[in-house]
Amino acid sequence: MQGQESQSAELPGPVCARTGEADGETVARFAELIVRFAANVQPGQIVAISTEPGKLELTRAVAERAYQAGAKFVDVLQFDLHVKRSRILHAAEDTLDYVPPWYGERMLALGEHRAARVALTGPSMPGLLSDLDPVRAGRDQLPFLRESAQVVNARTTNWTAVPCPTQPWAQFVYPDLEPDAALARLWENVLHICRLDEDDPVAAWQARQDTLAGVAERLTGHRFDGLHFEGPGTDLRVGLLPSSRWISARFETVDGIVHMPNLPSEEVFTTPDPRRVDGFVRSTKPLVAGGTIIRGLRARFEGGRAVSIEADAGGELLAQYARRDAGACRLGEVALVDGEGRIGPLETVFYDTLIDENAASHVALGSAYEFTVEEQDFDAINRSQIHIDFMIGAPEVDVTGLTANGERVPVLRDGAWQI
Repeated sequence: MQGQESQSAELPGPVCARTGEADGETVARFAELIVRFAANVQPGQIVAISTEPGKLELTRAVAERAYQAGAKFVDVLQFDLHVKRSRILHAAEDTLDYVPPWYGERMLALGEHRAARVALTGPSMPGLLSDLDPVRAGRDQLPFLRESAQVVNARTTNWTAVPCPTQPWAQFVYPDLEPDAALARLWENVLHICRLDEDDPVAAWQARQDTLAGVAERLTGHRFDGLHFEGPGTDLRVGLLPSSRWISARFETVDGIVHMPNLPSEEVFTTPDPRRVDGFVRSTKPLVAGGTIIRGLRARFEGGRAVSIEADAGGELLAQYARRDAGACRLGEVALVDGEGRIGPLETVFYDTLIDENAASHVALGSAYEFTVEEQDFDAINRSQIHIDFMIGAPEVDVTGLTANGERVPVLRDGAWQI
């Protein structure tokens, strides 16, 4: 619902009870938070927006706020999953992993031009690819680009990823509600977890990030040699590199632009030693990869490699991704999430990795973040064309820090920090 029409006496509040849509003023506030705080768009910057069908209103609001912030040009790129489905169904097998060179060149150019980037997440067509051949689907990883990791590690763009509610997504998350009520519920929860229900959401986020930065500093100070995850279906040891540094999602570009790459973000994370991961792990939440929903994921690691990947549904797709290159079967990230954030208490699976990974501790197969280690360990971090997070944390999953001399230090118990 647009404009002031939603501000009637019959339909008070930020979400229209009749249509489930956020009102124009709320969408504008959301766009303001995205542009001015999360992406921190600067005057004279090019702003690239990645979006999908069904996200037009927020896309336009972000573009408008970007121009109001002084953007030189706003470049909108829309990815349609229905077109990807047609490709997987009908294209020649040997063309499915082809990516037009200008896709990667555009990403690299955004870095060269010191652009700002905004990605609107949330499955606009949940499960659309779930019935397709996983081997064929696993070859086409678009819209993910391997050049994205290169630009992120170079810290040449200020960027953010933010959820954008859509009707299909809402009905998937809340199948027992009527369509309009489902969309209204999704909008209300997204506004809540993004702290748009605060009088000053920027101040609220700064306070939360200050807390997480303090946790990250304490974790780094312990100089753990590794972490041990223990819980139902999980007994996993993840080694850390000598210079692994924990950080929260408060990034800074090479030009000094502070930004928040994930909105919301409740995690602290670092780069593990890709050679030292051993044991087995069970995913505690479903995940969405390449348009396919993966449920009941189970993986076993030996010497850093995922030697077995299985799932109740969709597992073959992730297994196919893990064969993409030498680093695709190794970990590039380990992240810890406590129980004090706003997502976990909702006890809702959102089927959007951006949100779900900030409800639970997680790891990621594939590329690592170079800026979480010192130069001495640059050659040791994992490199890959993929980066796929999956959630392994829950209140019943204990996380223990392992020191080089064999000491065990409690880190998370029942979702609470112990350090």
